[in-house]
Amino acid sequence: MTLRSGGQILVDQLKIHGARHVFCVPGESYLAVLDALHDAEIATVVCRQEGGAAYMAEALGKLTGRPGIAMVTRGPGATNASPGIHIASQDSTPMILFVGQVARDMKEREAFQELDYKAVFGSNLLMNYGPQGPSWQI
Repeated sequence: MTLRSGGQILVDQLKIHGARHVFCVPGESYLAVLDALHDAEIATVVCRQEGGAAYMAEALGKLTGRPGIAMVTRGPGATNASPGIHIASQDSTPMILFVGQVARDMKEREAFQELDYKAVFGSNLLMNYGPQGPSWQI
């Protein structure tokens, strides 16, 4: 049996659930996902700014009725995506935003670019899950 990285598991699940496009600004906080996307049959659109990636994901969700997917880095990357999240929330557009996160052992220790996403995004999110799954919902 071949071991898969967390990034490969995520990309495999995106494929299983019919994802065809991902909009992203590449970053070191989710390199394993980017590596897995390289060999996947999911079109990866690299954007210049996180807001653009979020707007593109929101537009795709609005046009297709299927969740648009954006991937950004932590901290400033996530906050740059916030206008697209707000629009998706206001228009009830299906959208998923994946944010690269600090290592678990660094959480809540003011690690580089760490944010409290519940405080930052508040009511604009339907769900906010951390790396330990739904039981860690914030």
